[in-house]
Amino acid sequence: MTKKNALFSGLAIVALWLAWLIAYSGVKNDYVLPSFWEACREMGRLLASASFWRAFANTFLRTLWAFLVSLGLGVVMAIAAHLVRPVRAFFAPIVSVVRTVPTMAVILMLLLWTTPAVAPVVVSALVLFPAVYAAALAALDEVGEEYGELVCAFRVPLGRRIGEMYLPLAAPVLLKQAGGIFSLGLKVVISGEVLASTYRSLGGMMQEAKMYLEMPTLMALTLLVLLLGFALEGICLAAYKLIVRWRR
Repeated sequence: MTKKNALFSGLAIVALWLAWLIAYSGVKNDYVLPSFWEACREMGRLLASASFWRAFANTFLRTLWAFLVSLGLGVVMAIAAHLVRPVRAFFAPIVSVVRTVPTMAVILMLLLWTTPAVAPVVVSALVLFPAVYAAALAALDEVGEEYGELVCAFRVPLGRRIGEMYLPLAAPVLLKQAGGIFSLGLKVVISGEVLASTYRSLGGMMQEAKMYLEMPTLMALTLLVLLLGFALEGICLAAYKLIVRWRR
């Protein structure tokens, strides 16, 4: 089944590549859509540039901060919601509001209150928090259903339940989804950087490329971000599979 999924994923990538080649052959305008080979050459130039790696490091660190903040807040609130039902009901509308608030409006407000370097971090943490909270709560509920009666029978203290049962057993499930959540955070951070014109960032480089109509550079940056997102998801999924095999 895994090989079949990999085959269809590969076919999808080939289909997208062919669509790009066909679209470029129809447009034949680098200011509208650059050629695939020109975008690849530009990717090579960016990877050899020190300014790209500085921008990449800044954007990656912002994404990491947003992910860690949302992870800590989401896990703590999920534990409280799992243990106390009224707390779950109290958190439900709050999480719903955070999930539905327009991202662009939040970025614009944050630009008035903070700096172009901080605003993408805050808005990304707000976007990631509902996903982390939902994933952590689902994992904890699954653990509770499986071991809840056993814990009650032996009257395990709350601290030991959280530290030695809930968190270790729920961690692999969170790790499986961490790649997708981190990739989402990267996209939101870059969107915030584009809007804020954040200095020395991938979003700032995209904004500059758009201003000067450097479409090959813009497309190359987009492809590099996509490859980074795929790599992160693959690493987290591989780590999850290793943990599952080790436990067996």
